Amino acid sequence: MSNSSSMPQFLLLALADRWELQLLHFWLFLNISLAALLANGLILSAVACNHHLHTPRYFFLLNLSLTDLGCICTTVPKAMHNSLWDTTTISYTGCAAQLFLLVFFLRAEFSLLTIMCYDRYVAICKPLHYGTLLGSRACAHMAAAAWATGFLIALLHTVNTFSLPLCQGNALGQFFCEIPHVLKLSCSHSGYLREIGFLWFTISLAFGCFVFIVFSYVQIFRAVLRIPSQQGRHKAFSTCLPHLAVVSLFVSTAIIAYLKPPSISSPSLDLVVSVLYVVVPPSLNPLIYSLRNQELKDAIRKTMTGCF
Repeated sequence: MSNSSSMPQFLLLALADRWELQLLHFWLFLNISLAALLANGLILSAVACNHHLHTPRYFFLLNLSLTDLGCICTTVPKAMHNSLWDTTTISYTGCAAQLFLLVFFLRAEFSLLTIMCYDRYVAICKPLHYGTLLGSRACAHMAAAAWATGFLIALLHTVNTFSLPLCQGNALGQFFCEIPHVLKLSCSHSGYLREIGFLWFTISLAFGCFVFIVFSYVQIFRAVLRIPSQQGRHKAFSTCLPHLAVVSLFVSTAIIAYLKPPSISSPSLDLVVSVLYVVVPPSLNPLIYSLRNQELKDAIRKTMTGCF
């Protein structure tokens, strides 16, 4: 990363142009981050401390909560700091670290969502093989693969992006460090095209996961509709709908963030979309998973009672 000496820092997008509004953003982000930390922390504690939740489904949910905590802790604290102290700077090293961690957690999260879909598919479509296909060792290997994939992809993008010569200033049009906005500062055409190629490779992997999720849910819904009892169908749907809602939230916000037409792009709209993409899903995921899950709610209540 040879650019660090020539470009010691970047300028992030200010959340507002008035101090009062920046203070409002600080308190808003503080409340959102505290809610996300509390909710995901309760899920982690409930799954870890209650032995009847030591199942593949909740093991992957625990890992998902870790990625949600990582996403919140990667972007929000710096935005809060800049709002409170009325600054927009981030160091070169800090920007590289933030970009790496964000790609790492987001990629790992989507991989985990794909694995969780596979878990629901096996549980509903192949229940007799559930113990064999999703044993403790298989679950550990799948979770490790999700984290390793996120790490390798994040390392690939970070090293390539920050090895490019940057000569278009140091102002990023975003309140956190993101690959497209760093690439806009590059003056290396070949390096730019190389990173675009890496991005398309990552998008292709994500699209493959998305196709797998869609195909799995088609099979799941077909299997559920063949269940004779209404109670059985309701129970099966109740275990799938939270995951489907989380996947829909993740994919829809990502599509809006990266595939919206350039003609409707503006700094204020990009800011809102980025908040929806990076901040909202990690905050809502615990609520979505626990809203209709009585087993998880009882475990959380038991954990909170034990703490107090």
